[in-house]
Amino acid sequence: MKHVFFIDLDNTIYFTKPNEEQLMGELYRFLESIDLGISDKDFKLAKQEMLRTPFLKVAKKYGFKEEAMPEIISYLHNREVTKPLKPSDDYHYIKSLKGRKFIVTAGFEKQQLSKVKMLGITDDFEDVRVVDVSVSNKKEVFEELIDQHNLNVDDILIIGDDAESEIKFGLELGISTFLLDPGNLHLNAESTFRGNDLSGLHVAARQ
Repeated sequence: MKHVFFIDLDNTIYFTKPNEEQLMGELYRFLESIDLGISDKDFKLAKQEMLRTPFLKVAKKYGFKEEAMPEIISYLHNREVTKPLKPSDDYHYIKSLKGRKFIVTAGFEKQQLSKVKMLGITDDFEDVRVVDVSVSNKKEVFEELIDQHNLNVDDILIIGDDAESEIKFGLELGISTFLLDPGNLHLNAESTFRGNDLSGLHVAARQ
């Protein structure tokens, strides 16, 4: 039975699209006031990717102008979500798992911690770790948690929607993974378990 869970935040515990205005409205308006050096078409595509991909990865992919980045990063470091967010309809499957639960999420610390607060789920987790993807990755944070808490990898299940981040890194560490893929975006990705929703989570955890 699995009794330790490393769980992604964005598009796993809650979905960004239904909460887009609370999460991204102010950021979109801020970015519109800056010369990013990209076309309107690319900016529209970048906004959609920001809903599911860490901002710095999106900025690099679409070639946001180097000169604009310090101002944007300063803004993001100080940004907080201040309006209530709604957990996914499947969140009860996560909440009812028996054991130790840790959120491991990529992004800017103040912003990610404020999301957890606005979701009203702080008390459901032992700890929240925010990964700054410019200097680290989730694999390193998984290893830190394992060392810090003297965890056995056989006891852990990693739950998330990113096949190229938490799922990939979990498999590399020999940890079981549950890939949440409601849009069938990662049909060819490796994962120990997968689902279009989280209804199979307790079977994966053998609970």
